[in-house]
Amino acid sequence: MTAQLQYGTTAKIFHWLIVLLLLIQFPIGWLMPDVHGGKPGDAMTFHVSFGLTILAVIALRLVWRLIQPVAPESSLPPWQRLSSEAVHGLLYALVLATTISGWLFASFRGWSLSFFYIAPLPMLASQSASAVKTIDGWHQAAEWALLVVIALHVAAAFVHVFIYRDRIIQRMLPG
Repeated sequence: MTAQLQYGTTAKIFHWLIVLLLLIQFPIGWLMPDVHGGKPGDAMTFHVSFGLTILAVIALRLVWRLIQPVAPESSLPPWQRLSSEAVHGLLYALVLATTISGWLFASFRGWSLSFFYIAPLPMLASQSASAVKTIDGWHQAAEWALLVVIALHVAAAFVHVFIYRDRIIQRMLPG
């Protein structure tokens, strides 16, 4: 399979849809009431629902990337190509870790949640008070690590725009 030189429309839609969903998801997670002592409310239902949407989109994007690979930019030095691939790999891994650990947290709490009040979600595990604290810690660690890696990704894009002026960002912009 030959790798393309540019990201196609589908890859760009996946990328920017995930950006949009994360911009919705993080504020919901930070602003919802503390639910460690009670039952989940609307905010938790939406938080979990957006999380599962992100999980589905990132899985589709990963499959798309595997069947429609894009060649690394040949003008980049090897260290930049390697760091770019590492950051992209971390982004996938951390989105998967964050979403799955959040779903596990809800399952260990014994919460019956639904996907946007449309369909009930299966439990990934049995209720376990002892596992709640551990998985909550993992979820929070993954979320902060994801934010750091997103910040690195965005910073690198800005470095390419404003310092290198090499138009690397054009590969992911619409059009």
